[in-house]
Amino acid sequence: MLKKTLLVILVVGIGIQFVPVPTNQNDEVLKTDFFQHIEAPINIQTMVESSCYDCHSNNTNYPWYGRVRPFVWFLQKHIREGKDDLNFSTFQEYSGRMQREKIRSVISQLRDGKMPLEEYLWMHSEAKLSLAETARLIDFFENLNTQ
Repeated sequence: MLKKTLLVILVVGIGIQFVPVPTNQNDEVLKTDFFQHIEAPINIQTMVESSCYDCHSNNTNYPWYGRVRPFVWFLQKHIREGKDDLNFSTFQEYSGRMQREKIRSVISQLRDGKMPLEEYLWMHSEAKLSLAETARLIDFFENLNTQ
């Protein structure tokens, strides 16, 4: 009985690897992308792209486990939720009021240490922001909201 159960689990586990999963990858930088309309120092742009864009843009750099089911389903859920909250790739499609609200939310999330997500940082240590980097990002976004 145990052998049959293990065999079924193995077959199902292998079988689900063939279920297609849409990916969040697009090499094209859209005209509506945040940094196509906002001038930022390269270090700020690099910090935002490496710490935020995987979940908050139309182009995710998937980790090695990003093609393995069921892990990819978990990732896709996080990406979908992240893009629902803020999508840097389509930032210019937001109204001016909504852009200001999104920026206020970014500032709040950074101040409260809520972004990047802790579980994201487990496998993406390069996305972790130091206190100084966080302060620079907060200053950058605050300056945007006063313009």
